[in-house]
Amino acid sequence: MLSKYIGDRSFYRRVFQVAIPIIIQNGITNFVSLLDNIMVGQVGTLPMSGVSIVNQIIFVFNLCIFGAASGAGIFTAQFHGSGDDAGIRYTFRFKMLVCLVITLVAGSLFYFFQDPLINLYLTGNGTAEDAAQVLSYGRDYLAVMLWGLLPFSVANAYASTLKESEETFVPMVAGVAAVFINLVLNYILIFGHFGAPAMGVRGAALATVISRYAELGLVAVWCHRHSDKHPFIRGAYRSMAIPGRLLKSITITGAPLLINETLWSMGVAIMNQCYSTCGLDVVPAMNISTTLINLSSVVYHSLGVSVGILMGQMLGARRSEEEVRDTNRKLIAFSVSMGVLFGGLMALGSGLFPHIYNTSEAVRLLAQDLILISALIMPFQSFANATYFTLRSGGKTFITFIFDSGFMWVCSVSLAFCLSRFTNLSILPLFAICQLPDILKCILGQYMLKKGTWIHNLA
Repeated sequence: MLSKYIGDRSFYRRVFQVAIPIIIQNGITNFVSLLDNIMVGQVGTLPMSGVSIVNQIIFVFNLCIFGAASGAGIFTAQFHGSGDDAGIRYTFRFKMLVCLVITLVAGSLFYFFQDPLINLYLTGNGTAEDAAQVLSYGRDYLAVMLWGLLPFSVANAYASTLKESEETFVPMVAGVAAVFINLVLNYILIFGHFGAPAMGVRGAALATVISRYAELGLVAVWCHRHSDKHPFIRGAYRSMAIPGRLLKSITITGAPLLINETLWSMGVAIMNQCYSTCGLDVVPAMNISTTLINLSSVVYHSLGVSVGILMGQMLGARRSEEEVRDTNRKLIAFSVSMGVLFGGLMALGSGLFPHIYNTSEAVRLLAQDLILISALIMPFQSFANATYFTLRSGGKTFITFIFDSGFMWVCSVSLAFCLSRFTNLSILPLFAICQLPDILKCILGQYMLKKGTWIHNLA
């Protein structure tokens, strides 16, 4: 039984070769995001709320970019497994074109509809004066963050292609360098150290934008200077042509994934808006709890990405179905064990973490309870996350769409909307009930894994 779910040393060595750079990058990114969050929180609860709302809106854009790159990335991983550099080059071009279109559309929406978008989260109980201040802080933050959309999308196209080609170290270094630049600039620009003006939330946004340009410069320059190691970049910009048959395949396969990430991120944003109707204290409390949850989820989220990469490479290399299933089962078991471990650690820190913030005791206590509820559900989320990347690795993106955003909208979003509009539930029972569908999602995921339709070679 143990050998069925636990691999040998060579198995974990290969997993860690792919996963550790991703874990380090995501871990440091989330840790610095935590420090960034705390710094903004020191300015006050209202600035923190404004920044939190805008970040939830930009989160939708970030996942749209991730979905666009991931759709082509399924092919990239399999082309790498079969040694097809021209195929990788075409998928890189596809990522660049789609990411640029998404950036243009999102930037226009954020610029022209910023007030209605921010006001969606200001409908809970609270004073009109506080709501107006949160809106003002949100506007200031978003005005600067708009300049960071383009470098984020282009850097994602480079970094995701390198990761899918088993070059995870360079994106990690670029990401780590960027977050440290962000951290240092936050300290300088938010509070006005070393002679710089104290810019508050605008300083936090400016630091993020500068760090994104730094990350893009590092990953792009390295990639072009090491074309011998990654030949796909040679002639990548000579034209933007993509063979029609491949373009059709990527579009058909990738469109459900792009739609999935868009709908999933919108679902998260809508659920947070539903929670915000329980009062203005919910926004900062959710911001505090989400920051710790994101940090605690780094390992199992990174392992999920690794599952997608390793499964895609095995499928592209035409490994046997038995070997693919065995590897996948062990990867998922490892991911779930990490969900249990870090969920436990998060629960242990739930009483201490909220006290780092300069906010009211009511917000701290609410954040503590939200963290505890999330800790209990984390093992189930780790299983669902690994299942999602498994299904995606074989190109069955429509099934992935049904499993992920389809399930979320039918169950979680509709549940949150109905309970927040038609009942008098307070935030804690509302939040707890809306997490329960994740357990049902695990049962559905196990059925899909066992069925095996995801085992499919695209390359």
